Amino acid sequence: MSALTLFIFALALVCMAFASPINGTTATLEKRVTHTGRGTWFNVGLGACGKTNVDSDKIVAISSNIYGSGGNCEQYMHITNTANGKSAWGKVRDECPGCGSSDIDMSPSLFQALGSLDTGVLKVSWHFENKNFVLP
Repeated sequence: MSALTLFIFALALVCMAFASPINGTTATLEKRVTHTGRGTWFNVGLGACGKTNVDSDKIVAISSNIYGSGGNCEQYMHITNTANGKSAWGKVRDECPGCGSSDIDMSPSLFQALGSLDTGVLKVSWHFENKNFVLP
């Protein structure tokens, strides 16, 4: 075997080692879907996810269409007021049966991070963060 062939073979082995997943696991990327809808506010309490909250918690209720069986409970969402560009994170803890598919209902403190409670309704865009997201 020539030195060049041996070098190429060794290089190929090194490249395969770096391309292999660590500990036999693979990373899964989730496609981010950005939704646009109405954002309203409500006084929180015991939510559909089984947790009791207070109005100072940054809580989101999602439409029944998206809530389904509660698979998004405890998941963070990034929400932006499309009129002023303010954004904030909230945690899904409730279902909003009266919301349209992409509409959300927010705790007063979360709504106030985006706009004034007096407004009552905001146009928002939002997306779910990855399941393992931690607030910055």
